[in-house]
Amino acid sequence: MASIGLSLRLEHLPPRDAVDLAVHAESHGFSGVMAADHFQPWTPEQGQAPFVWSVLAAIGEHTTGDLGPGVTTPSFRWHPAVVAQASATTAALFPGRHWLGIGSGEALNEHIVAQYWPEAPERIDRMFEAVDLIQRLFAGSLQHRDVRYAGTHFTMESTRLWTMPEVAPPILVAASGPVAARRVGRHADGIITVGAPGDRVSQLLARFDEGAREAGRDPATLTRAIQLDVSWAPTQHEATEQALTLWPNGAMPFRKSDIRSPYDFRQLARTVRAEDFTGHVHISPDLDAHRAYIQAHLDMGFDRIYLHHVAACPRSAITAFGEEVLPALRLP
Repeated sequence: MASIGLSLRLEHLPPRDAVDLAVHAESHGFSGVMAADHFQPWTPEQGQAPFVWSVLAAIGEHTTGDLGPGVTTPSFRWHPAVVAQASATTAALFPGRHWLGIGSGEALNEHIVAQYWPEAPERIDRMFEAVDLIQRLFAGSLQHRDVRYAGTHFTMESTRLWTMPEVAPPILVAASGPVAARRVGRHADGIITVGAPGDRVSQLLARFDEGAREAGRDPATLTRAIQLDVSWAPTQHEATEQALTLWPNGAMPFRKSDIRSPYDFRQLARTVRAEDFTGHVHISPDLDAHRAYIQAHLDMGFDRIYLHHVAACPRSAITAFGEEVLPALRLP
């Protein structure tokens, strides 16, 4: 059955508040948590960037649903082996609940230790090589044997993960373009994407399925996850203003992966207008309109939807959605 979880944007939340919000969401019918791996917030006003693995561990101790970093980048700040260890330990702590979300990264978080910042094609190649290394390390460690890796971008001496769950956590890979989505279908356990205008999301799923079939895999056995940004408030004006204030990066009409500083994002955020949110953040005071927006993505074939509440009071928004929206959804 499909599920509706909570996307915790840790750029807005001190760690204890994030844990409390996850507990509150579960008590209102949300199935689990996706949490952001950021070293810096998008803008200085967002104000936070706690360590995602610590937050996930604390959330796991106080909830019962699924949990994963959506997404982390095993390429610049992190060597893939370190991400594999963090993921395996989390999965051992919370059997059957943890999944590993992987992306190609943004300079905002990754350039702090990288000697250079490559173009998108290289970043994507690095991401898929990291996935390969992690998959091999998981497989070898489950068999209690050492693994060695020598690739184009990463090397690893013979080693294993000495702490492993009984089953390796599934690896979901982020994709926002058709070429990457097809590669995800070939190599990963599932895809993660974000809400987008028009038919871009359905096209991504089609390419994901195509890649899976090319690799001799059944697309129906793979996970389709999406983060949907929603802004709800008593009036349309309030819902729009909180999106402009709290989440302008969600509507920037250009690529954000090369911007390095929250202060640069602040300057660029001043160019965002209300109409830029169309297709990226669903803004409405009408809870039934939000229900229809979420239902459309369930009907599209997503089996995990994580809602990011762009809200001055996310606790109230979670309560409203838990009481009015989630019970009215038709879950496949």
